[in-house]
Amino acid sequence: MDGLKDFFSKLIMWIRIPGIDLIDVFEIIIIAFVVYHVVKWVRTTRAWMPVKGLMILLVFWLIASLLKMDVILWIFYNTIGVGITAIIIVFQPEIRRALEQLGQQSFTSSIRLFSENKEKEERFSEKTIEELVKGTFLLAKHKTGALIVMEQEVALGEYEETGIAIDAIVTNQLLINIFEHNTPLHDGAVIVRGNRIVAATCYLPVSKNMKLSKELGTRHRAGVGISEVTDSLTIIVSEQTGKVSLARNGTLIRNIDADYLRVKLQEIQLDKAKVSTSKRKPLWKKGEDGK
Repeated sequence: MDGLKDFFSKLIMWIRIPGIDLIDVFEIIIIAFVVYHVVKWVRTTRAWMPVKGLMILLVFWLIASLLKMDVILWIFYNTIGVGITAIIIVFQPEIRRALEQLGQQSFTSSIRLFSENKEKEERFSEKTIEELVKGTFLLAKHKTGALIVMEQEVALGEYEETGIAIDAIVTNQLLINIFEHNTPLHDGAVIVRGNRIVAATCYLPVSKNMKLSKELGTRHRAGVGISEVTDSLTIIVSEQTGKVSLARNGTLIRNIDADYLRVKLQEIQLDKAKVSTSKRKPLWKKGEDGK
């Protein structure tokens, strides 16, 4: 009986709530605030996919710790320093931009940290979808090359900065004028955020995927490239053939028609509506590379 009492006494001592004063509460609030905004910022940058990979590695580390896998633990402990350094180097532009934004904020507005990457709750309208579809296939009809990137949760600020600011409502006439040959804005990509074209002549990363068809040019590879590092949907019009393609999640769907494009735009429109309420995104049905 005494042994049982000792066991419960030790258990109660172990699980008892420590004393918490006002400073502790204030400290918890500060930490929660910082963690919330860091996670929110990471989710709206291209760092989100590597972070998910790191979370998987953390799960493996926990399993290895529980099972006492000494060799795996030794590898983790001896590579963690190199991994942290690599993360800082790879995401140096994002970290620098976040610190710059923090420095530019006043004390009161700093509560809205990383405002450039705040959630984009506005979903684009049906009118925007129709203007995009009409503009795309008018460009295709005249074999005018085009590259239109639809921003979603991952902010495209760093690519927007490489182009020329537009900030205009999406219309098919504006798209045609931007991509018209021999005009100052025709070269590069257009970035669409919500119902507005925010920038033109933007430079995009080119995909190094060797599985892509060799007949694809820089425009298609750039469309796939941006879809590999962000969650954007990219519309590509071939200057040689006038065919329309879509790129998302590193997958290229070629030779699509207006109805298919409209359906996919409506899908991501629904995506944005769901994200603003439940924070969940439906799965993208991957197409084929289409050779």
